[in-house]
Amino acid sequence: MVIDAVPSIEMVRFVNSGTEACMAVLRLMRAFTHRDKVIKFEGCYHGHADMFLVKAGSGIATLGLPDSPGVPESVTRHTLTAPFNDLAAVNALFDENPDEIAGVILEPVVGNAGFIPPDTDFLRGLRQLTQERGALLVFDEVMTGFRIAYGGAQEKFNVIPDLTTLGKIIGGGLPVGAYGGRQDIMSMVAPAGPMYQAGTLSGNPLAMMAGITTLEILQRPGAYQLLDQITKQLVDGMLQIAQETGHSACGGQISGMFGFFFNSGPVHNYEDAKKSDLNKFAHFHRGMLEQGIYFAPSQFEAGFTSLAHTPADIDRTLEAARIVLSTLQAK
Repeated sequence: MVIDAVPSIEMVRFVNSGTEACMAVLRLMRAFTHRDKVIKFEGCYHGHADMFLVKAGSGIATLGLPDSPGVPESVTRHTLTAPFNDLAAVNALFDENPDEIAGVILEPVVGNAGFIPPDTDFLRGLRQLTQERGALLVFDEVMTGFRIAYGGAQEKFNVIPDLTTLGKIIGGGLPVGAYGGRQDIMSMVAPAGPMYQAGTLSGNPLAMMAGITTLEILQRPGAYQLLDQITKQLVDGMLQIAQETGHSACGGQISGMFGFFFNSGPVHNYEDAKKSDLNKFAHFHRGMLEQGIYFAPSQFEAGFTSLAHTPADIDRTLEAARIVLSTLQAK
């Protein structure tokens, strides 16, 4: 079902987690291209592999760590970074490192620096640039896969990468991950090819059954329309309440994925996201908890609705938000 759903996947390998999928795809990029360097984007998080903990998002951003202690410079010197939505910066990195870059990996919609959608033609520009430079394009769809469309961000934006990583959403929330892509690239993976990859729980039956059931539910008529409806109701309502209570805020959503920042925006990348009022977010989060509503505990985490949520749930959330934002100092 994964192969049928995700446009880029001709062959797939199941692994233990989304983190392991990203680790495997990093090795595969290098094995296929015979190049060592990889470009990632500031604020994007691709699991806790050493090479990816350079200007990472998620917990690294929340804790204010520039990189993780314990990661030697010798491991990360092949990791190049650029601001998200900055195609010129990516092109400059290719110019500075001719025939050395194996590929570009990114969250097509950033979720680990808050919700940051791609600018118009950014993803298409990356697709063209990597093809021209002989590098691979990898979409880390651990967050976006099956959430913003049944075929993920690549279906939503009609940009097909060479490789895709997926996380526990394909197991209905149970521990599992997968990576896949073009057959000629995936044929490098053992036992078909020389690149080693293995995992104790890869494709375990419990996670596979939960995943198949999840994908069947998502195929029901109206599933994504409902996700879009309730998420838009939530985000539009939050921004309206923020305005009415005197708070600067911006945000957006795509299907069931959403986020908002306590700044006037727009937010195009991690540097823009860091301009958000983190102290206000902390007080907002605590206040919402006291009202019985649990948001992700970091300004640098996107949120998600699900088919279990109802319009009444969103109404209750917005009522709580009005109470909390009315008590916070306006800015």
